[in-house]
Amino acid sequence: MAEPRRVPMSGQVWGLAAPDSGGPVLVTGYDGKDLSTTVLTAVDVDGEVLWRRRFDGRPGPPRVGPDGSVWVAHSGPEGVVLTELDATGSTLRSVVPDHEPHEHLGAFVVLPDGVCASWLPAGRGRVVPAGRHPRVARHDGDGSVRWSTPAVLDRLSFPGCVEIGAETDWEIRPSKPWTPQTVEAHRWEPLLVSGHRVAATFADGRSGISVTFFLDTATGRPVAASTPGPGRHKAIVGPGEFLIGSQGYGAFGTAHHDSSGAVVREWPTHTMSLVDRHGAISGPESENVLPSRSRFVRLDPDGTVRHGPELSGYYTTYPALDDEGTAVFWRDGRLLAVDAGSRMRELFAPEGEERAVMSRIMLLDRGRVLFTLHDELFVLRRTGLGPLDSGVWPCADGGLHGNPVTHQ
Repeated sequence: MAEPRRVPMSGQVWGLAAPDSGGPVLVTGYDGKDLSTTVLTAVDVDGEVLWRRRFDGRPGPPRVGPDGSVWVAHSGPEGVVLTELDATGSTLRSVVPDHEPHEHLGAFVVLPDGVCASWLPAGRGRVVPAGRHPRVARHDGDGSVRWSTPAVLDRLSFPGCVEIGAETDWEIRPSKPWTPQTVEAHRWEPLLVSGHRVAATFADGRSGISVTFFLDTATGRPVAASTPGPGRHKAIVGPGEFLIGSQGYGAFGTAHHDSSGAVVREWPTHTMSLVDRHGAISGPESENVLPSRSRFVRLDPDGTVRHGPELSGYYTTYPALDDEGTAVFWRDGRLLAVDAGSRMRELFAPEGEERAVMSRIMLLDRGRVLFTLHDELFVLRRTGLGPLDSGVWPCADGGLHGNPVTHQ
């Protein structure tokens, strides 16, 4: 395989999305060392920069809506603004979703008739005043609120996690409940909408203990909530159904929640899950342990975990799955592919490229693989990979759109 093309971005990258496998790829990131400006860059599938647009505010991941336009969140005089742009970078509209001045946007997804958003009662790391709670809201196309539902993180506890002194001082001991002082949404685990269900995760900002709230998409009615735990990677697994992963404080597992919010299956592993068109689940294990004990695994319907090849290193891109069942991901300074028979091969391994800041993998036309490391976009051609699998969750965010909304 030929050496990849390396395309400099304006600054550290936060997210990638594309309207389809022919591009363009939409990249959000910082404006160099300016952490208060978002740059949206459009790049074709060969790495040519088409245009750039700048917005006030820290970057978040771009979202491509059902009609192929791209949405970015940024700051404006009235607070949070969501701006929609077409394929040329021209602004189609800017919407200010109804919110209070003190509220901070946690995550948003684009629906056919508006957006769904999670709102935090204060910015990241700031003290939450008594009586204020995060919430989930569905907004119409003009930003007005169709429904708004509070997500009350009142008293959390988890076996193995207990506050023992300083704000960031935690240890594994029998737990006791505590009252969170800061609350934040997992920005790397966005709001998920699958048909008639919304899954929204909020966490205590110090310990990371989180709860996922399941709501009715049409009305915002609370349906259920997960047991508090050290939540991590999540995925849509079917209509109204979700995979919720837990990792940390002794937890290492994945639970399948049905549309009632009940746990119907569990596996004793935590993965960056891929769900193919047949409903099969696989992915690299994700564990905060070094040296690595992780493997590429497959999760069987009966709760069995089938272990594949061992994985060295730690930092890992969220993988993408092609239509032949091959998963491709970057780990330990190498681009790896694991096929349907759990055979692993190396696609690319440059010198000295172990970086902690990385994007998800995108699989585009003619086997092209695109991903970023810090502030560079890598474009690999002639990988021998097939098109992206048509399953419900073949890559991070459920598809190229970077907009985890399915079964509408």
